[in-house]
Amino acid sequence: MTLLHLLPLVDVPPITPNFDAPWMKGVQVIVSYILGTALVLMILALIFAIVSLVTSILPDGARSWAGKNIVKVFIATAALAGISGLFQWIVNFNFGF
Repeated sequence: MTLLHLLPLVDVPPITPNFDAPWMKGVQVIVSYILGTALVLMILALIFAIVSLVTSILPDGARSWAGKNIVKVFIATAALAGISGLFQWIVNFNFGF
């Protein structure tokens, strides 16, 4: 006797997730706000780094930080923008408004 004869056969209906659930909309809005805020902060950090390299208004500490980290800030901003764009594309551009 094989194992298949010992197990009862059951019809399992197809299960699909319900993305229209109210809590899912709340999660989408919260994640959208977090990604949007992080993207704005990263763009401001990138602008700060570019301004500190181009002008001599800021102290030398800011210029040395910008010189060391501008590539990291640019890559992080680009990655965060990509993640933000993918998330908004996946949730059908629901900005929570």
